Amino acid sequence: MNDSNMYIGLDIGTTSIKVIVAEKANNQMNVIGVGNERSTGVSRGVIVDIDKASNAIGRAIRQAEEKASVKISNVIVGIPADQIKIDKCSGMIELPDQSEEITNDDVVDVAESAIDTNLPPEREVIDLTPDEFMVDGFDGIQDPRGMVGNRLKMNGRMISGPKTIIHNIKKAVTNAGLNIEALVVDPQAEGKYILSESEQEFGTILIDLGGGQSTVAVIHDFELKYANVDLEGGQYITKDISSVLNTSASNAEKLKRGYGYADVDQASEDNEFPVDVVGQGQPVNVSEKLLAEIIEARIDQIFSRLKTDLDGIDALSLPGGIVLTGGVASMPGIAELAANTFGVNVRVYIPDQIGLRHPSLSLALSLVNYGGNLSQIERLVRSAFDHGEFTHSDNGNAREVEPESEPKVSGSIPFKQKRQNKTAKKKREKKPKSDKNLGERFSGIVHHFFE
Repeated sequence: MNDSNMYIGLDIGTTSIKVIVAEKANNQMNVIGVGNERSTGVSRGVIVDIDKASNAIGRAIRQAEEKASVKISNVIVGIPADQIKIDKCSGMIELPDQSEEITNDDVVDVAESAIDTNLPPEREVIDLTPDEFMVDGFDGIQDPRGMVGNRLKMNGRMISGPKTIIHNIKKAVTNAGLNIEALVVDPQAEGKYILSESEQEFGTILIDLGGGQSTVAVIHDFELKYANVDLEGGQYITKDISSVLNTSASNAEKLKRGYGYADVDQASEDNEFPVDVVGQGQPVNVSEKLLAEIIEARIDQIFSRLKTDLDGIDALSLPGGIVLTGGVASMPGIAELAANTFGVNVRVYIPDQIGLRHPSLSLALSLVNYGGNLSQIERLVRSAFDHGEFTHSDNGNAREVEPESEPKVSGSIPFKQKRQNKTAKKKREKKPKSDKNLGERFSGIVHHFFE
């Protein structure tokens, strides 16, 4: 049987909001619509004005709806890596009857037990990924359903973030008339989509150079091991150009996109272009080299700070090197500058879809890919935590059938699957959960944590 499901990725960036509409059919993800709108109400990747951000989200969604001929209801939303914590966690439950098989409910219960790790009141669970299940001491189990035993245990990784940041994102999205299918930490989604299996396994650094901030993440053994955010991005390059050349911010942005080089060595002293300068009656000619010097100085500062972070955890010794993505990564010379700064192999990720070949779209593409490739067990574990009124699991996004009528909404596989009702068996009593916190925090800067 061929499944056909629709997934919508929503990337709420500082400078722009991107929406990708993709349809999964026969295990292939096909992009059928894109929305790209100027961002408002967002500063350094964080929503600071809910109403303005919500309006911008709505505009981007309507743009994507028009291009894809669909009515969008549910979205997979990216969460910035600001102040996230990555914790090892473990949960255990006792099964009341060894003769009864382990069910969906038991998987959800053991995941809930793993979440009970004394989260501070100001933090919220964003993601919980099972590494393995154990039944009566037998480890390495990926799916315990259908097995029997006395005790079920789950070892996994939990990602949490500040409630304030998460609440603002939820509120802005729902105010735009949307339901949140899933919240996904940006580098978590990008790592699975952008990096090859070998890069994810042996260890690779992923740097997303956005408009308002730059995010560095380390993926190793197929896990997000580390993430940090530098609060400078492409906007700061634009401000530098505007300040040094005495030109408007809009002119500076055009110069950056049209003539900018990240590596001074690749720019020409002879190639010049006119710049409208404040207080000058006529445009002033500026060389590529001068513009590149301005750009390189800012990017070099960002890279230097990121290198200090990576040196502190010995991440630059990982064999996968560095993969660059995000809008700034499209600038000529960026890979060469990064290689000189970090001293490792560097490549720039560019999506291979026709019409989408720009690094700035990589996150939105990663979100739909993440949603479309979650296993049933991962979806069950995700249902152990929800987002209250922000969670929607009954309706999906539907393709427009009749052009003259409003698109109908049909069912889809929900991220927050409802627990199965037990009709053939008496419902099991939930046993007290283990109160032992087995969490071992990964988010601290710990030397040699890749070993």
